[in-house]
Amino acid sequence: MENSPLLVNLAVALLVALLGGVLAMRLGQSAMLGYILAGIAIGPFTPGFVGDPATVGALADLGVIFLMFAIGVQLSFRDLVRLGPIAGLGGLAQVALTIGLGYLVGVALGWQPLEALFFGAVLSNSSSTVLSKTLGERGDLDADHGRIALAWSSVQDLSTIVLVVLLSALAGGGDALAGVLALAIGKAIIFLALVATLGAWALPRVFEWVAALKSREIFILVTAAVALGMAHASSFFGLSLALGAFVAGIVVGESDLSHQILGEVLPLRDLFAALFFVSVGMLVNPAFVVRELPLVLLTLALIVLAKGVLVAGITALFRYQPRTVLLAGITLAQSAEFSFLLATLGASLGVVSPLVFNLLLAGAAASIIVAPPLYRLGLPLADWVQRRLPPSHLAQHPAVAGAAGAGPTGHAVICGYGRVGQVIGAALRRRGLAFVVLDEDRYLVRRARAQGLPALLGNAASPVLLERANLGAACTLVIALPDPLAARQIVEYARHHHPDLDIVARTHSWEERAALTGRGVTEAVMGELELALEMMRHTLGRFGLSDLEALAEVDRARTQTVPAPSPKADLQIMPAPPVVAAPSRPDSETAT
Repeated sequence: MENSPLLVNLAVALLVALLGGVLAMRLGQSAMLGYILAGIAIGPFTPGFVGDPATVGALADLGVIFLMFAIGVQLSFRDLVRLGPIAGLGGLAQVALTIGLGYLVGVALGWQPLEALFFGAVLSNSSSTVLSKTLGERGDLDADHGRIALAWSSVQDLSTIVLVVLLSALAGGGDALAGVLALAIGKAIIFLALVATLGAWALPRVFEWVAALKSREIFILVTAAVALGMAHASSFFGLSLALGAFVAGIVVGESDLSHQILGEVLPLRDLFAALFFVSVGMLVNPAFVVRELPLVLLTLALIVLAKGVLVAGITALFRYQPRTVLLAGITLAQSAEFSFLLATLGASLGVVSPLVFNLLLAGAAASIIVAPPLYRLGLPLADWVQRRLPPSHLAQHPAVAGAAGAGPTGHAVICGYGRVGQVIGAALRRRGLAFVVLDEDRYLVRRARAQGLPALLGNAASPVLLERANLGAACTLVIALPDPLAARQIVEYARHHHPDLDIVARTHSWEERAALTGRGVTEAVMGELELALEMMRHTLGRFGLSDLEALAEVDRARTQTVPAPSPKADLQIMPAPPVVAAPSRPDSETAT
């Protein structure tokens, strides 16, 4: 049986993405750069194997859908409302100013007015895909500038709806521009209203019902079905697939299980997002870049320098910290997947010449390539600027002050709030000590919340859930789960990302105790061992030993206890020194 074109293109695209990503990482660069170069290698403009752009592009659409869905889950309604002024007013102002700047440059270069308008529109948008990958690699998605950039980019994406309709109407003569625009905006409002009402009521209940089944594969299937189904539904309202997935993510982000949803969709996002960057690379013609290098550099400068300065300047007007201002400008100083959509639209309508079309593709792709290293270089520069300017120069804006860095510090994170976790939690509550509960049993989480405890619903092994519990600021991590696989996953993540964190874990076998200890657990508590030691302490007391003597024997036995050679034996205790004193009977006349 012959291989289908889909299978061949998928296998080749993943293979070259793997090779390019590994090479880029070995050279200290972002994996994104490797993906784009891999796309150039299998593109139609280079020798060797030529991938099918349509097939790879279709697969890349899945990456954009899952990526926008994940971004929407992270950026909730509360975040959008909190960041409303900077994202709404700032984002719209930047889009308008960038379009105007691009239009002036295009007219100065001798292009037709409509072609110059398309040029400015392509420059105005920034990629949520790129910025989320760039910020995610550095762990800055929840930083001040990360939240601003994500909200700002979402406003840019929404503006694309208007731009597509407006530019299409202008290209067609603009006779019924007002009517077409009103119809498109009306459809978008209807879609958003339906999702916000029906989706907000139904989707959280669906996810809670599925989570109660405790089947990870069913949960992943439902997550993927919601992301793809909502993206497809948006197309009936004239909206892009990416925007539909983004809105669905925002609605799902209000669910109690948003952390687990995000954790499950991340692997799918990363897999298909790599294909998106490969598809971007396939559009780049290296010969055109060399031949028209001055124009490509001009386009790149408009995207990176001009747009970055505009974003930073507008952010400064909202009185953010200097570091936030600079990093927001750098993060949004690149082009987007919607930029390729607008460029393709202009070419298909016949108003964008092949020269300008290739120029837009090359400039946008180049901005994506330079985005990660530019951000890496901008971090120390932003810190230097922050130190040089006094903190009072630009005050921390309350919108972000309430969003970033929220959560307890110096607390305990208890994974699993069953019988063991509740005993630990009760002791911490009596002492007035702070802790956060993680559990996938919604009844246990509701009970904890009814007691006024901070509790998160979801799989405690999810990195997203652990970080939402502010694991980096915790004093200790308590793994009270009976699941050994989940315990290992939690330990591996915590030790890798927070190497100095104290970790105590529950276990039920010698092998698992050794495995957890080898993975860096501070203390692995074996239930059967502690049970035997407590019973031994009681027994020694009945032989007349004092509490201190009995505790000394318990401590000695704990350090000398070794696995039993027989599979039928659970424990083998090193023999203690013989006790000479005879036991006294409780009912004897000499009993004390």
